[in-house]
Amino acid sequence: MKNTGPWWIRIPVVFFIIIGMMEYFINSGDMPAFIEYPIIQFFMLLVLLILIAIELIVTSIENVMFQTLSEEAKERYLTAKAKRSEWTWGKNMYKKLTGNKAIEEEGEIVLDHNYDGIRELDNKLPPWWVYMFYATIIFAVVYMLRFHVFNGYTQKMEYEQEMIEAKTALEAYKKTAVDLVDANTVELLTDPADLEVGKNVYTANCIACHMADGGGGIGPNLTDENWLLGGGIKNIYSTISEGGRDGKGMVAWKQSLKPSQIAKVASYIISLQGTTPANPKAAEGDIWIAEETP
Repeated sequence: MKNTGPWWIRIPVVFFIIIGMMEYFINSGDMPAFIEYPIIQFFMLLVLLILIAIELIVTSIENVMFQTLSEEAKERYLTAKAKRSEWTWGKNMYKKLTGNKAIEEEGEIVLDHNYDGIRELDNKLPPWWVYMFYATIIFAVVYMLRFHVFNGYTQKMEYEQEMIEAKTALEAYKKTAVDLVDANTVELLTDPADLEVGKNVYTANCIACHMADGGGGIGPNLTDENWLLGGGIKNIYSTISEGGRDGKGMVAWKQSLKPSQIAKVASYIISLQGTTPANPKAAEGDIWIAEETP
């Protein structure tokens, strides 16, 4: 009938060990397993109830067995149980960290000061406070040596490193969230694979009006410097997505094409700039100059 500790310690320890093992063995990505898989919350509740039930059963068995003991054995058992429940280790550690003296020993540290019968004790600083003070001194010395003597990394270096990591994470996110792009966030794509996809979209949807080589037919020439609604990746993306001029322009393609497809076909159209089509249509609109161009 020997217990390893009080129930209010055993149950949380076992419960959190099971949770830790569950998190280790269940692959839930960046999210905790109990959030990624809500069914695990039910499992955790079931485990907690089982642990409580086990404690109740063990306690009941202990009480039944206690009743079978003789009076002398009962007294010995209760004495041993009371001694175990004192938690001697915890009390000794608390006394060591606080440095308090028992009331019976206060006469050794009483001072001669007397204020209307109130006496003053010459208590020392609590050991836990002294240890923390020493720790701050050690930390300060290590900090000074690392950053001011051996020239460790600066806040600027740390900021630049975090910006690089953030940019890398953003690029990785963009690869998995390509369809979140819009006219304000779209960027010119130059990767051959992206341009090949853009060419396929152009061939399937645009050659009827702009010709296969971009020379123009019903629609304007896409190879010259003139644009009716503005050039550049953002303007071209917006034109494809929202459509051309009311009543006589191109229809809006945002219902038929995904944002990533529009970005790729817009980038492919820009790649046609400066090429020589077989039968180029006369220039329409104004010459467009990028804002960053002097």
